[in-house]
Amino acid sequence: MKKGKQVTANDVAKLAGVSSSTVSRVISDNPKISKATKMKVLKCMDELGYYPNANARSLAIKKTGTIGIIIPTTSEDYFSNPFFSEALRGIIKGASNSSYDLLVSTNTEKGEELKIIEKFIKGSKVDGVILMTSKVDDECIEYLNRIDFPFSLIGSSNNGDEKINQVDNDNFLAAYELTKHIIDIGRKRIAMIVGDIDLIVSQKRVEGYKKALMESNIQFDESLLFSGSFDEKTGHDYARQISKMELLPDGLIVADDLVAFGAVKAFENLGINIPEDIAVASFNNSVLAKYSNIPLTSVDINAIELGRQAMNLLVEAIENEVRGKQISIPYIIYKRQSSKG
Repeated sequence: MKKGKQVTANDVAKLAGVSSSTVSRVISDNPKISKATKMKVLKCMDELGYYPNANARSLAIKKTGTIGIIIPTTSEDYFSNPFFSEALRGIIKGASNSSYDLLVSTNTEKGEELKIIEKFIKGSKVDGVILMTSKVDDECIEYLNRIDFPFSLIGSSNNGDEKINQVDNDNFLAAYELTKHIIDIGRKRIAMIVGDIDLIVSQKRVEGYKKALMESNIQFDESLLFSGSFDEKTGHDYARQISKMELLPDGLIVADDLVAFGAVKAFENLGINIPEDIAVASFNNSVLAKYSNIPLTSVDINAIELGRQAMNLLVEAIENEVRGKQISIPYIIYKRQSSKG
């Protein structure tokens, strides 16, 4: 089978040496099909990477009433980062209203998301999937699109596919306005710590940051852009690295409150004052932002609503075959002591 060619039931039938109607009966778990034939057809389906599309599934199998939630990192990262727990709260609200149960992925290795999705689908465990992040050329999105399996995305896709159901903030504009705020209080050497640079959200925020610098005639400095994980250690390590610079930045944009919290603690331990020496602003407006020793300026992206709408979109995809619907959730910038002018 040539790479990129759409695999059909006829391809499976040809490889298995059976008729197309036999393949259809295997998909619908017809009791008249022998176990040996069923196993042979299923093996060929697996070998070719063929799974019935949404229309075929709706006729062939009973709905599970369950939604798969794909957590993009290790479980330890998930439980420590407020964004995922808040988004999951929103998903739970949406699921409760539509009478679906949730099956949360328990992968413990980065980059294993596709394997989890394949396991969910091959095992007929879920009716649809919610992806909680998106990467450049995301293999999970490509796979789900190719087999026409219902899914929704918290985030944005970069492939321009109009079939993707997605809910997101305007991350470009949010980063632009946050950077402009730091510039407006008189800061001119502004660093940025983003998450994984392969994530779409990271790239959009970097673009917004650069745009704000350019409009204020501030030269973008590659040495002031840092990327890493969405955890406290990333913020702590980069803050120590920043503190050793010959010319200390006087502003810092951070991709997540948890990362910012680690940076602030490191700066405090090093005797660097916030905001006098360096103003700090972040994203997610979590409890860490509101109630830390130095309250953080932060963008409230409304993670609960992101999750709720992602669930609603998925229900529409499953029950009404809706594709390509996009929702933008408003954000609010809360200005606090960490960037007081």
